[in-house]
Amino acid sequence: MTEWEYHPPPDIDDTLAEHLRNFPREPYMLAYALRSVAAILLRTWMRLYHRMRIEGRENLPESGSYVMVCNHTSHLDALCMLCSVPLRQIHRVFPAAAADYFFSSLPRSAVSAILINALPFERTIKGGESLTVCNELLKNAGNVLIIFPEGTRTTSGQMGRFRSGIGRLVVGTDLPVVPCHLEGGIRAWPKGKVLPRPRKVHLRIGEARRYGQLDKSADSVKAICDDLHDAVSKLGAGIP
Repeated sequence: MTEWEYHPPPDIDDTLAEHLRNFPREPYMLAYALRSVAAILLRTWMRLYHRMRIEGRENLPESGSYVMVCNHTSHLDALCMLCSVPLRQIHRVFPAAAADYFFSSLPRSAVSAILINALPFERTIKGGESLTVCNELLKNAGNVLIIFPEGTRTTSGQMGRFRSGIGRLVVGTDLPVVPCHLEGGIRAWPKGKVLPRPRKVHLRIGEARRYGQLDKSADSVKAICDDLHDAVSKLGAGIP
């Protein structure tokens, strides 16, 4: 008869704040339950309060891991993207969120980790380490990573350049990258406003792209960023 042994989770000695910020996180049923309820409430709120419309859901891959990229206009962006994936996948969808903002306090960390399932992304000193975490995440089939390649919200409504992180992440791989464009986010929740307004939002999802044919060079990374920027821009102009 095999002797039973108890193995405590590796984060058992962490504080609550440290546990929330750690990634990957240990699975907890309470967090899963809260996230499931939050996902249903979020979709109801987006549909009624923001009259959200999603176009192109059929372009999301049905299996395997993939990356979704979108323009960045407001804090609504990640919430809208979460609403676009099937509910059954909600625990395997990870919006990349700036660690210095979304994990800067216990309340923000709790919302980001438990309800949104955000992946803390270091924008400054540990960008390379964050990309490594993203790579490991995407090696597990069925995970979805949401990235806003501009890195920060626009205040003018114009898209900024796409930073190199997304190119470095997918260059030379066959990972599908799904371009998306959100319209109305900046009117619904402008930067600097505390609460969102009841404005319409419209999310367009384009066809997936792959960059396995490119070599891992700086030129290839730039080409990927330019290609995805162009794809998102065209979706914003209504071009499929």
